[in-house]
Amino acid sequence: MDLSILLVLVQDGVVNGAIYGLLALALVIVFTVTRVILVPIGEFVSFGALTLAALEAGTLPGTVWLLLILGAASAACRLWASRRHATAKSIALQLGTSLLLPVIVAVLAWASLAWDAPLLAKIILALAIVTPMGPYLYDIVYRPMADATVLVLLIVSVALHLALQGLGLVFFGAEGSRTSSLSDATMEIGPLFITGQSVAIVVVTLALIVALFLFFENTLLGKSLRATAVNRLGARLVAISPALCGHVAFTLAAVIGALAGILISAITTIYYDTGFLIALKGFVAAVIGGLVSYPLAAASAILIGLVESFASFHASAFKEVLVFMIIIPVLLWRSFRTPVALDEEE
Repeated sequence: MDLSILLVLVQDGVVNGAIYGLLALALVIVFTVTRVILVPIGEFVSFGALTLAALEAGTLPGTVWLLLILGAASAACRLWASRRHATAKSIALQLGTSLLLPVIVAVLAWASLAWDAPLLAKIILALAIVTPMGPYLYDIVYRPMADATVLVLLIVSVALHLALQGLGLVFFGAEGSRTSSLSDATMEIGPLFITGQSVAIVVVTLALIVALFLFFENTLLGKSLRATAVNRLGARLVAISPALCGHVAFTLAAVIGALAGILISAITTIYYDTGFLIALKGFVAAVIGGLVSYPLAAASAILIGLVESFASFHASAFKEVLVFMIIIPVLLWRSFRTPVALDEEE
């Protein structure tokens, strides 16, 4: 290995780690606020990438129909949940966000088939199609069982992942797709060859992390999410709505997952089930952060990206094994430093 190969491996590791870091942040946000381990975060990655690929190919993505169905089901669930204290204003708001929004997005998707929109417009439209699915799934699946145990919520997440993965196969088929690069520029710094897409991934990731930091530090809604993450019961006692926080957390996770898929689809082929493996690596980073620490999860994601990059060079057959083995010493260390409370029979 010479210097040029080393720099290329480091570059690949940082770029991949940036994507894993985004997914790790999304997993931490959802878990701390709702106690849900969002296994289907990988489907948002695949849906975001493949929806953009379908729009670029001039075909209507199947996710548009899924959005319409989920919106109608979400409206029914929200109206049923608020049937005892609903007002005309609240009903109009619920119908607008759950019924009117998907219809508007669907109309824009149909209109885009006849209009050669620029790449940025298609990216925004793909995000508009996939992002609302997050809060809609929260309304349909997770909100009715908000008080369930973490294990039950995990089982439901696995079932939802399998259902969405099957729908992905129906919508997009078994063939993979790639999308256009955000930038075709290239730079050479000594022996290092840097593509514009790699720079775009790192810049967008850093910008999103800064935006999330400002959101959680300076906005009332962000502080409400932080309060819910620290103490859900205490947050409810000071009139912070757990349902609203759940909607915001799932919305953030959906937009982060879809954006990660769009960013990575320009440098690798995305299949209907590709997002699951990418999400697993983000989950490893989130677990290293204890599912509560945003900085540690982000730093762990970069470490995972570097390990994956160097492992693919030295032992490509064991690349995935080496990446997932990182979690074993972390779990052992956490189990040794955390006292075990045994239930005593009286």
